[in-house]
Amino acid sequence: MTCHFFLFIIRVCLTSSHIIFHQKILFHWSFCQQSGFYRQNKRHCIAYKCNHCGGVTLFVALYDYDARTEDDLTFQKGEKFQIINNIEGDWWEARSLDTGNSGYIPSNYVAPVDSIQAEEWYFGKMGRKDAERQLLGHGNQRGTFLIRESETTKGAYSLSIRDWDDNKGDHVKHYKIRKLDNGGYYITTRSQFDTVQQLVEHYSERAAGLCCRLIGSCKRGMPKLADLSVKTKDMWEIPRESLQLIKKLGNGQFGEVWMGMWNGTTKVAVKTLKPGTMSPEAFLEEAQIMKRLRHDKLVQLYAVVSEEPIYIITEFMSQGSLLEFLKDGEGQSLKLPQLVDMAAQIAAGMAYIERMNYIHRDLRAANILVGDNLVCKIADFGLARLIEDNEYTARQGAKFPIKWTAPEAALFGRFTIKSDVWSFGILLTELITKGRVPYPGMNNREVLEQVERGYRMPCAPGCPASLHELMLQCWRREADERHTFEYLQSFLEDYFTATEPQYQPGENL
Repeated sequence: MTCHFFLFIIRVCLTSSHIIFHQKILFHWSFCQQSGFYRQNKRHCIAYKCNHCGGVTLFVALYDYDARTEDDLTFQKGEKFQIINNIEGDWWEARSLDTGNSGYIPSNYVAPVDSIQAEEWYFGKMGRKDAERQLLGHGNQRGTFLIRESETTKGAYSLSIRDWDDNKGDHVKHYKIRKLDNGGYYITTRSQFDTVQQLVEHYSERAAGLCCRLIGSCKRGMPKLADLSVKTKDMWEIPRESLQLIKKLGNGQFGEVWMGMWNGTTKVAVKTLKPGTMSPEAFLEEAQIMKRLRHDKLVQLYAVVSEEPIYIITEFMSQGSLLEFLKDGEGQSLKLPQLVDMAAQIAAGMAYIERMNYIHRDLRAANILVGDNLVCKIADFGLARLIEDNEYTARQGAKFPIKWTAPEAALFGRFTIKSDVWSFGILLTELITKGRVPYPGMNNREVLEQVERGYRMPCAPGCPASLHELMLQCWRREADERHTFEYLQSFLEDYFTATEPQYQPGENL
């Protein structure tokens, strides 16, 4: 009796404010009390099922989204959806329960209603260092927190909190949220909770042994989309007419970089290549590989115009190239911890390239882009080998980046991930010296000769000896003796924390 009455009320409410038609059939929704999910009348197709009653899982928008094409669906944060079709992976066909409109939505903009993924403070799969980066960003204060998946224990979580004290200033503390066999959660066994949400509510009311009380969730940026739209997911050769070049951001030896708009809706970066720079056929083949490389520290390739002049369309990075940022921008005021963190981000992106058995071939500050909150991403990976300029391919003209190139690559054309490691060592000097050209006072020929004789750049002013030693390891004569990017990432991420525990002991609370 009670259950039928409850369902009747739900149906009346939905019928009065959320009437949804699909193929002229009225959808009816009921509520599964065990799972907390709405479900749909069973005579209709179900995209996401509730484990308890076989009903539909509704999804909720975590962000606002403005449609980019006529196929997309504009929606507001908090709007609820039924998922019609999710076979496109990054793009789902959905119907809004608020407006009744249907269209494609980016799948990383939504989460199941009432799930942990729908919480403002839940950041999902994120490493300890990235959590610190987010929490120490502008606009967060002491007590700001986030919860993320545990890096080591499946089904468990980590709580990261921004803290402050006289000795360290602003810093982040991490606590393990462990899972009980019966499904509960705890930081200390003295305080156990049925859900992570209850745990957050408890520590929001009192510190109870944590470094401070939880006061609010960490600010987060909009998630990155892997494509311009659902249409360009597989058909990413786009017409030149769909692009508007708005502001020139820079000139290079082989083309220009512009801020542009795609389809009149989406801000992008456009790299235009001078005719004859590379074969359109070879470029398109390489671009197929580049499009499949997806990592937070790689600039995302969105689309191409493969007819000359070739256009390369990527995500837009607000602060431009790392080189210019260091020389003329905010980079001039950066301190060592921030510079090392930027190096760690670049190493993380290169560690991914290493795992994918790919090679960059032109790793230097000019090919790293900077976004908000000192986020660094690697650009132009793989393009160097396609350049057909005679002076460049001879590896000795002014256009070739001799000062960044490993000897075996410069002299014999042997480019490997280990020659990228050499280049990374040179990039570290650019960071420490705020954009100074490597080997000051030496021309390319002198650099080649001196490096072959064993010369290596000395420790720059303000550079710690341990960091210079890392550079020297990157510049070992034998390529196989150089570190992996996986090691470099780990070393740099833990550069300032090697002597401190990464997580606070829960049982001491």
